[in-house]
Amino acid sequence: MTSRPIAALCPVVAFVIVAACSDSPTSPSGTVVPGVWGGDHVTFTVADGNHHLEFDCAHGDIPGPLITDSRGQFAVPGIFVRERGGPIREGSPPDAHSATYAGTVEARTMQLAVRLTQTNELIGTFTLTRDAPGRVVKCL
Repeated sequence: MTSRPIAALCPVVAFVIVAACSDSPTSPSGTVVPGVWGGDHVTFTVADGNHHLEFDCAHGDIPGPLITDSRGQFAVPGIFVRERGGPIREGSPPDAHSATYAGTVEARTMQLAVRLTQTNELIGTFTLTRDAPGRVVKCL
């Protein structure tokens, strides 16, 4: 038997491997791939080094990388800011709180829990889908 038939299969095998990995929500290093994740009441924009979330009447930011462990789990510190409707007086300080953003990523789905650090108040749990728009209603 010669190695020609096996060599002919190498490009096919490489294509299958690349195609299978292209749907992965994390890079080989465990970093969540940049893009938009959306769900009910949340839009999560994952970017290189700084991540932004929009919630109903709130927003949040996570500085630094978003890295999952071998089970697809993460827990990272960030900021959660409550918003309010109507005019806001210039110079009024934002209602900002330190928060923990924790969750799991599996295939194209992310489960996310947001909890204030100082009070341990659970802001909410969310199910997000990669490359899906969020459904957020901002305060009026």
